[in-house]
Amino acid sequence: MIMELMNIDASDLTLLELLQSDASRSNQALAGLAKISPPTCLRRIKRLRETGLIAREVALLDSDKLAAALGHGLTAIVEVTLDRQGSDCCDVFETRVAADEAVQQCYRVSPGPDFCLVVLARDMPDYLALAQRLFTSDANVRNVRAFFSLKRSKFETRLPLTAITPA
Repeated sequence: MIMELMNIDASDLTLLELLQSDASRSNQALAGLAKISPPTCLRRIKRLRETGLIAREVALLDSDKLAAALGHGLTAIVEVTLDRQGSDCCDVFETRVAADEAVQQCYRVSPGPDFCLVVLARDMPDYLALAQRLFTSDANVRNVRAFFSLKRSKFETRLPLTAITPA
């Protein structure tokens, strides 16, 4: 698989760019935009999936429209510092928080806190329950700092590929 990842060319990068902007396009449409034949397009996308470069394809929901329909929620960026930072301790914490549905993103970071999390909660009581579940009940959590989002100025899932030049 690693050898196949090294064989990425300009057509593969074009397909990846197109899929990142709209993965719902038909194979015919993608092939036309990438200026390759439909069978070639299908074969290349299959290979990109098999190598794991395309991890998954999902629908991105509009959080503002969803909030208007379901009620506004809270987004918090949470810094977590552990008491013991050994690999095993970090792995245990990371596995536990990553399994929680409220945790949207989990990063192990350095320097500063050990983890940065992006979490979603319905409201403040829901966030307090989340904090109890994930942080307060964990004897290895030394410090937690939560920053509540007032406005999301940018949210992007696209990885920049234009700076990458194939070998």
